[in-house]
Amino acid sequence: MSNTRLIPDAARDAVPVALPSKGAGRRSGGARRGDTEGRVLNVFSHGFLILWAVMIVLPLFWLLLGSFKTDSEIGASAWSWPSNWNFDAFGRAWDKGIGDYFANTLIVLVFSIPLTMLLGAMAAYVLARYEFRGNRFFYYFFVAGAMFPVYLGLVPLYFLVDMLGMLNTYQGLILVYVAYSLPFTVFFMHAFFRTLPTAVHEAAVIDGASHTRIFFQVMVPMAKPGLLSVGIFNVLGQWNQYILPMTLMQQQSGFDKDRSVLTQGLVLLNQQQGYEGDLPVIFAGMTIAMLPVVVVYLSFQRQVQSGLTAGTLK
Repeated sequence: MSNTRLIPDAARDAVPVALPSKGAGRRSGGARRGDTEGRVLNVFSHGFLILWAVMIVLPLFWLLLGSFKTDSEIGASAWSWPSNWNFDAFGRAWDKGIGDYFANTLIVLVFSIPLTMLLGAMAAYVLARYEFRGNRFFYYFFVAGAMFPVYLGLVPLYFLVDMLGMLNTYQGLILVYVAYSLPFTVFFMHAFFRTLPTAVHEAAVIDGASHTRIFFQVMVPMAKPGLLSVGIFNVLGQWNQYILPMTLMQQQSGFDKDRSVLTQGLVLLNQQQGYEGDLPVIFAGMTIAMLPVVVVYLSFQRQVQSGLTAGTLK
């Protein structure tokens, strides 16, 4: 006889069976509906980002192609490939003054960016970490400066710089760049310094460190992501600034040297063309002005993103 034993009906009936709850159908249906909405939202957001990228990349690509073409090729087709890839237009643009304008811009930014970052970080640190009478007043004073349109201050700014004898000088433009970049720098770094751990600051105070040492050796290294992010924004803003140098860097009588910056130089280069119509030179000059900031941003884009999100993740 076989040793196989059959399970009685009562034992079979006693085996627990998982039954779906009453709301399981509704929950699964809601989950499916939520997944569908999420996919639609992702498709819409990714589609918008792709469209935005195309709108940014295509003009830059067209500009780069135009710098390698001739006048006839630019007039024939906007998107055709150049028949001869050479750098003659870049050489002509450089010889017509783009090199001098590029050097003037670098001279101004080499001094204005570090000065902006130093003063802005120091002011933001004091306003964020120390309580004193008038703290909120000075903070909102800087915030109000960030909202002040630059166009409203051009006339009094011109007369003030003229009174100081700094028209068409590097130091005059540097000081103005620093003044107009400080409000945003203080506003950004104030929020970042407030997110830094207080325990580290208190430990440095207990160890007997001075305020200066705490700032430069403790707080500034911890705030490096934020400093890098706002520094990139200041570089982009000051590099592309046009209205301020156009107002303050006009060549004055008695000055032999033209200290115009790159944005002014592109306009002057276009005016010098007249009816000559050397469009590749203009395209090459714009490419020379564009490439440094593109390279800087692409090189530090991860640091910029981490700096922008660090304040919300701490």
